[in-house]
Amino acid sequence: MTNNTELILIRISGLDRPGLTASFTEILSKYDVDIMDIGQADIHHTLSLGILFKCDESVSGNIMKDLLFKATELGIQIQFSPITKDEYSIWVNGQGKNRYILTMLGRKLTAEQISGATRILAAHKLNIDGIKRLTGRIPLEEEKAQTRACIEFSVRGTPDDIEGLREELMELSHNLGIDFSLQQDNMYRRMRRVICFDMDSTLIETEVIDELAMKAGVGDEVKAITESAMRGEIDFTESFRQRVALLKGLDVSVMKEIAENLPITEGVERLMYVLKSYGYKVAILSGGFTYFGNYLKEKFGLDYVYANELEVENGKLTGRYIGDVVDGKRKAELLRLIAQVEKVDIAQTIAVGDGANDLPMIGIAGLGIAFHAKPKVKANAKQSINTIGLDGVLYFLGFKDSYIDEKNKF
Repeated sequence: MTNNTELILIRISGLDRPGLTASFTEILSKYDVDIMDIGQADIHHTLSLGILFKCDESVSGNIMKDLLFKATELGIQIQFSPITKDEYSIWVNGQGKNRYILTMLGRKLTAEQISGATRILAAHKLNIDGIKRLTGRIPLEEEKAQTRACIEFSVRGTPDDIEGLREELMELSHNLGIDFSLQQDNMYRRMRRVICFDMDSTLIETEVIDELAMKAGVGDEVKAITESAMRGEIDFTESFRQRVALLKGLDVSVMKEIAENLPITEGVERLMYVLKSYGYKVAILSGGFTYFGNYLKEKFGLDYVYANELEVENGKLTGRYIGDVVDGKRKAELLRLIAQVEKVDIAQTIAVGDGANDLPMIGIAGLGIAFHAKPKVKANAKQSINTIGLDGVLYFLGFKDSYIDEKNKF
């Protein structure tokens, strides 16, 4: 930038309509200026447009005069601000700072929730560059719809204590009934390709082994062991062995009946439709049973199922299982294996689950999400969804409702 050039920032606001940006940039083009930065947003048909340009100081007065006349003609407000060399240098240097995406998700969003989140960001010296709404507009009569509300903050800076920042957001999530995802805004966030789900209490709203136990008349005993295992109080493999043993003698015909009546978690159909439409590879990694995993695989067109195989003799369960148990360690190994088979970096993977045996895969995935999870899982996961259905995962991936043609589907 020479002594004969100027940097000028223009801020334009007013009722949006087609052609406004073209009108102002056409004037700038006549003076052969360089555009140094540009940004635009539209909120309820109100335009906010900012343009930073460099021009020769001999024409800056004419440029501003022409822009002002055009703004008056169009009924638009315009402001001019000179930018110094030092101010521009600070802006350029700021580009090297880390960037993060903070996603806020819930049934609805309140001023208190947004205030709390932005206050935490400010306390950790993060600057908000942009705010974007990912969901459609919320109907006034909220009780008549399964509402979802999500906004995404693009933030810049290098927090001194990233884990402390996450902990404060999780505490706010608990106190105000809102979900958060804080992700580094890098190439991997935009290129997730493989997603692995737990099955029981994640894709379905039940634990299948509990359903089998009720049919076998041992529901209370099995349920107590299941809950203890999911809380991480006892070893998963041992708890699995104990529970399967209690199923001895159950007729296998009940498995088909249970499968056909599985309570599918809210949002699963929408989620799977979108993931498959956009080419994601989808896997079930379950401590449950392959029979039910394969049922869901067929129903939703999934790519992989890894679960446990129950031993059957003469049409009845023996109380034993075949092969190694798919426990937490095995889930993490399978996640790595699928990533290798699909030739993707582990940072391009996503893992979603609710139990303590899901923590290993949630921990190694590029994006690990605790879904309506047990306390121990929420305390150790970086992201969680507790307020809406499983399709909330889409917003953590950056999907907008407007990306998806749902007119005939959902």
